Amino acid sequence: MSAAGRALVVRAVSGPVLVQDAGRPGHAAIGVGASGAADRASYALGNRLVGNEAGAACLEIVLGGLEVEATATTWVCVTGAPAPLLLDGRAEPSGAVLALRPGARLRLDVPASGLRSYLAVRGGLDVPMVLGSRSRDTLAGLGPAPLAPGDVLAVGDRAAASPLVDAVPATSYDDTPVLRVVPGPRADRVADLARLVAECWRVGAASDRVGLRLEGRGLELVPDRGELPSEGALRGAIQVPPDGGPVVFGPDHPVTGGYPVAAVVLDADTDRLAQLRPGTDLRFRWA
Repeated sequence: MSAAGRALVVRAVSGPVLVQDAGRPGHAAIGVGASGAADRASYALGNRLVGNEAGAACLEIVLGGLEVEATATTWVCVTGAPAPLLLDGRAEPSGAVLALRPGARLRLDVPASGLRSYLAVRGGLDVPMVLGSRSRDTLAGLGPAPLAPGDVLAVGDRAAASPLVDAVPATSYDDTPVLRVVPGPRADRVADLARLVAECWRVGAASDRVGLRLEGRGLELVPDRGELPSEGALRGAIQVPPDGGPVVFGPDHPVTGGYPVAAVVLDADTDRLAQLRPGTDLRFRWA
């Protein structure tokens, strides 16, 4: 339910801006993945800072370019990739709890590092739920459509407590992250699996919320092993298709897959995947 008619009006959009929450787990049997915020820690931090209940919906913004206008006094906070903020033309820090007065405009510019920023709104965003979640699943096409100028987002009443702090330090990201992995269930189908951790990989331009497509000297599959039946998939799984270029599944991954899963990124490290821009180098190490 909208809180006293409060809303955010979208005035400008550059890259993809999606409504996200904690996701819709438990529907794999009907072919629907969990989805939800790609960087769960940044999403949860934003909700805590504005005093929201866990699971409140927010905005996930890729590389800034979003401008919103408040219709009534609204408290917000930006976490994740540290986008420069302009509140009615005045610079404000990322990670700070800000009050948007009626008619005030907040703009997010391109962050210096990272990929996805999260705009948390006190009370959460009151958009229609699909299968118990307000998240946009880009693979299944479920949930609210990507934002466009002129959209009006009602603010809900999912505030649980008063904000306890005014601000937290902005997040910074290392240039070449090293992510922990464990062998996957089909590791025996990759002839040169050791190269997965021995070499540096680059995030390809075709990467999205479904998966990160990695560039580098492709891995070699063991020949004449036959085709695999489709198997259950999960976030962080590293599949190796016939061309040898690894694909790391993200939050909107398919619920099943037929390519060998050579390794799996530890769940604690998958949030870092969400902040990797195309062209970023990364490495893996065995956990």
